[in-house]
Amino acid sequence: MDYKRHILVTGGAGFIGSHLVRLLVNKYPDYLIVNLDKLTYAGNLANLKDVEAATNYRFEFGDICDLERVAHLLEEHCIDGIIHLAAESHVDRSIKDPLAFARTNVMGTLTLLQAAKAYWSSLPSGYEGKRFHHVSTDEVYGSLELGGGFFTEATRYDPHSPYSASKASSDHFVRAFGDTYGLPVVVTNCSNNYGSYQFPEKLIPLFINNIRQGKPLPVYGRGENVRDWLYVEDHARALDVVFHQGANLQTYNIGGFNEWRNIDLIHVLISTVDRLLGNPEGHSLGLITYVTDRAGHDLRYAIDATKIKDELGWEPSLQFEEGIERTVRWYLDNQEWIDQITTGDYQRYYAEMYQL
Repeated sequence: MDYKRHILVTGGAGFIGSHLVRLLVNKYPDYLIVNLDKLTYAGNLANLKDVEAATNYRFEFGDICDLERVAHLLEEHCIDGIIHLAAESHVDRSIKDPLAFARTNVMGTLTLLQAAKAYWSSLPSGYEGKRFHHVSTDEVYGSLELGGGFFTEATRYDPHSPYSASKASSDHFVRAFGDTYGLPVVVTNCSNNYGSYQFPEKLIPLFINNIRQGKPLPVYGRGENVRDWLYVEDHARALDVVFHQGANLQTYNIGGFNEWRNIDLIHVLISTVDRLLGNPEGHSLGLITYVTDRAGHDLRYAIDATKIKDELGWEPSLQFEEGIERTVRWYLDNQEWIDQITTGDYQRYYAEMYQL
């Protein structure tokens, strides 16, 4: 079949990536969607069981830092668009092993940029009709005061953790390739995502699972840190819109207009999980356990998503209460998926399949 577009999604077996791949495969049957993933701990092909047999979907195992592998895939699949999500993304892990974050987030992004530049510039059409969409985070902007302003596309970068520093560096490389070589690039910076298929080291799935099992709920400091939360399917829709309609060399902030203190969010999770499990009201409140605050813990993130709304017409579709209800129900109804993650069975399977 002749496809209208050939899009490479990196990190497509991860949390946000799998939602994006699903959206693209289902929405654009005339597109070829190629998913490149290394299947590290956060990558799981079970996230894409519902589309793995689709005729317009291909999975490719590989490392974004492997220039030869990436270059081969671009040519083999005639890739004309790249949506780059593959990244190490957990702040606590970055504090323990910053070199791994520099390798994947910085050198991996640079490898993709170099491969895209070489392949596209070798074609008769050059960069015409091509796009490199780099997916980043609001954490590159640093921290905001409580009750203060918002991150905009013009906010000065001020990363505070090895994770956010590595993402800031990758953002700079993407823009540098746009400025220096004319590569058709676009960058999106998004707030915290929540929803199904999120690796259970993250706050919301971790706490849902811990509440179900009666385990402690570790809260950093006093739980006063504030985050802007966005339902992952809304983020996938935003990435689709920016990839297709965003202007080259532009940045678009994607946020949920939905700020919550961590401790308040935890109370909502406790109330929702207890209700759905049939527990008495307040049953799990005693699981809250305050622990020493994280090093370099940013106080508040808040995105001003006015630009993407005004210029591209995107805005969140779900109210937080509905999104949390859907999310909690999904994790409670998919215990087998969680068990495979927590036992590591999925990693042992991939290790044998791909000789990791």
